Amino acid sequence: MASSMQERSGPPHAAREARRAITRRHFFANGGGCLGAATLATLGLSPNSPAAGASVPGPHFAPRAKSVIYLHMVGGPPQMDLFDYKPAMEERFDQDLPESIRSGQRLTTMTSGQERFPIAPSKYAFQRCGESGMWVSELLPWTQKMVDDLTFVRSVHTDAINHEPAITLMQTGNQITGRPCIGSWASYGLGSLNNQLPTFVVLVAESTNKEQVQAISSRLWSAGFLDGKHAGVSFRQAGDPVLYLDDPPGVSRGLRRRVIDGLSDLNRIAHQRHSDPETLTRIQQYELAFDMQASVPELTDLSSETGGTYELYGEAARESGTFANSALLARRLVERGVRFVQVYHNNWDTHANVAGRLPDQCRDIDRPCFALVQDLKQRGLLDDTLVIWGGEFGRTIYSQGQLTAENYGRDHHPRCFTMWMAGGGTNAGAIYGETDDFSYNIAKDPVHVRDLHATVLELLGFDHKRLSVRHQGLDQRLTGVLPARVIRRLIA
Repeated sequence: MASSMQERSGPPHAAREARRAITRRHFFANGGGCLGAATLATLGLSPNSPAAGASVPGPHFAPRAKSVIYLHMVGGPPQMDLFDYKPAMEERFDQDLPESIRSGQRLTTMTSGQERFPIAPSKYAFQRCGESGMWVSELLPWTQKMVDDLTFVRSVHTDAINHEPAITLMQTGNQITGRPCIGSWASYGLGSLNNQLPTFVVLVAESTNKEQVQAISSRLWSAGFLDGKHAGVSFRQAGDPVLYLDDPPGVSRGLRRRVIDGLSDLNRIAHQRHSDPETLTRIQQYELAFDMQASVPELTDLSSETGGTYELYGEAARESGTFANSALLARRLVERGVRFVQVYHNNWDTHANVAGRLPDQCRDIDRPCFALVQDLKQRGLLDDTLVIWGGEFGRTIYSQGQLTAENYGRDHHPRCFTMWMAGGGTNAGAIYGETDDFSYNIAKDPVHVRDLHATVLELLGFDHKRLSVRHQGLDQRLTGVLPARVIRRLIA
């Protein structure tokens, strides 16, 4: 019987070796993962299981842009109050929106129960600006000065009618979470220009008005199925921009270096045993964390900026967490080789009190946007830095809730909205797309979110159909499998 049992279980020394192997595997797979996750968490990096190797694909052709600054106005700016001038609506004040215009469009639960859909013309005056003749609201006097530096797209449309899927679609190309965001695709395709800073940085600016702030979560800058190193690193608004930049008391830089080297050795052993490419990412991220202890304090120390900088951006740029401060940091980041800077500005969800909220929103972003574009231009950075401005959808011409001549609200509207781009090879001064008199439907040259993504990738040197990663048996890409096209007229 003993012999039979030994035949089934093997010799005692074999069992001991098996237990040791299990223990070692458990340490490297779990203990090492905990150490890596702890450090990556302090950087805002995600220890995801990768589907791509460590090599950088590189552009398919010469890129126009080498960096991107994406200014996302979270909540959906009302296009007819800012850029999509509709004077014919003044004669239709408080008239019901014709059913032929709404054409059975699905509504959000915020307005689906309304008995009427009264037309609310913009209460703000517009001015035709620059050689391009673009109409811009009085709420954006600084933007009025730079219309010939911008490329306007008035016919963007999307599939989602609520914030979470709409923001996710705008950021990742899909309404379902878990896909790599556009910043991660840029990081994956182009690689790093500065190994002492992340390739992809996220800044969440704080709005002056906080009536209806939307939730913004790290899944919007997730690397999805790409290597964790391609996830966005979120800088904080207050205190240290990244946690644990300073070494603990009694820990010298030399000791910290030896700790990192020891962890790297352990991770290399783990990689040799298990061939998990995320282990190599973990090694790289420890090195990045070490380098960032020196590079990030220098980056965020604005004492070297001149008085002329603050004359350009405004005094708000001195205050950490403001949109002006984030715009200035975005310039400093691309100046130091960061590939993709994502800036979020919240509270554009104007379901009510447009008159009370929209001026605050515009004051937050108008001058800093002008300053950012001019600053990049005068430093010779605008030619190869693409700046993108826009929300996840637009707003309705009809009022949500009570309508008066002085105030109104606007619901979500995916059928048409305005975005603008600058630099990075875009066609400055161009105005693309038209909407109907109600700013409700697209009348000419529609641009789906996928088309916008394809165009951005084109400017970065990629054929959107060829920039793909095999995941779950499919060749996954930012623009997905539905039709997408590059809008050539947006490119210089």
